[in-house]
Amino acid sequence: MGREITNSAAANQKQQSTTSYTVEQLVAVNPYNPDILPDLENYVNEQVSTQTYSLNANLCLLRLYQVEPDRMSTKIVARILIKALMAIPAPDFSLCLFLIPERVQMEEQFKTLIVLSHYLETARFRQFWDEAAKSRHILEVVPGFEQAIQAYAVHVLSLTYQKVPRSVLAESINIEGPALDKFVEHHVANSGWAIEKSQTKGQLIILPPTEFNHPELKKSASDGIAFENITRILPILG
Repeated sequence: MGREITNSAAANQKQQSTTSYTVEQLVAVNPYNPDILPDLENYVNEQVSTQTYSLNANLCLLRLYQVEPDRMSTKIVARILIKALMAIPAPDFSLCLFLIPERVQMEEQFKTLIVLSHYLETARFRQFWDEAAKSRHILEVVPGFEQAIQAYAVHVLSLTYQKVPRSVLAESINIEGPALDKFVEHHVANSGWAIEKSQTKGQLIILPPTEFNHPELKKSASDGIAFENITRILPILG
């Protein structure tokens, strides 16, 4: 009797020890174990609900789906791709897509996501937002999607413009009117933006200078000699 209690306690302790592992730890220890597949699927849903993201865990799940195709959930795969799309300009979407069978990619929802990815990669924001509006039933299951794409659009504009017309900003982030005013005011207060009024172009948004929109800020190694290198040369010359 005592042996049975001891064995039971040991089993419970072992179970608690197993369940105490995080999903990231499970992926690191044994990424090809199909037994962790349900944990990874639950983790995708957790990423959606908590607006977090783990590319490694999601790639691990897609690899397991390759080994266990009958267990693949297209609902989970769609959520993985949407989260990957939100990580742009990182190449996460392409990395995930590479692990998804072509027959699955031909489903309508995945064809739509591939088109959306292409629009973003080519900075065709108007076409992106038009297509996204028609595909709201696919995208709205993942909170924060619009905000992530808007942040990417602002990133692209900051690489291109020193001063961006208000109309271009509005089209790129799909916001107009008072909502756009609030968006600009937030970035003026928090991101170093400024507003300039032009008689010909209307309101212009002055973006913070970077080495991309102000090439003169980008210096090559040949533009000068670091001070520490000078201090090394002087004793030699002396």
